[in-house]
Amino acid sequence: MKLQPKRVKYRKVHLGRIRGKASRGIRLSFGDYGLAAQEGGWLTARQLEAARIAIVRSIGDEGRLWVRVFPDKSVTKKPLETRMGKGKGEPAFWVAVIRPGRILFEVAGADKERTMVAFRLASHKLPFKTTLISSNEVPL
Repeated sequence: MKLQPKRVKYRKVHLGRIRGKASRGIRLSFGDYGLAAQEGGWLTARQLEAARIAIVRSIGDEGRLWVRVFPDKSVTKKPLETRMGKGKGEPAFWVAVIRPGRILFEVAGADKERTMVAFRLASHKLPFKTTLISSNEVPL
């Protein structure tokens, strides 16, 4: 499954900066447990899919998984051994911009131990530190 938008208004976007903490997506909405980012960064579509597969394989049919982020920002790259100039490169891959505190995944219906194992496996696939939060805890 290739995660990218079906259509976008502009194909090429500015790099931007990741400043401050997340103000949206910081509370659990669907599940009992969530995996929240502790650092900011770009989460590529491939990393997101790898983490999702790790969680699904770990919890099996026991629980239900929600993915709370979507890669909607294109990152461009110029071909190798290309001279300077001649404009910006073509879109190479898609990323989700993640700020600290943002919930990436939610799980319901699985016990805490199994969810912790699943989220630990998924966190190895992600480019930043994460933490497990439950529905009775206050976010960052």
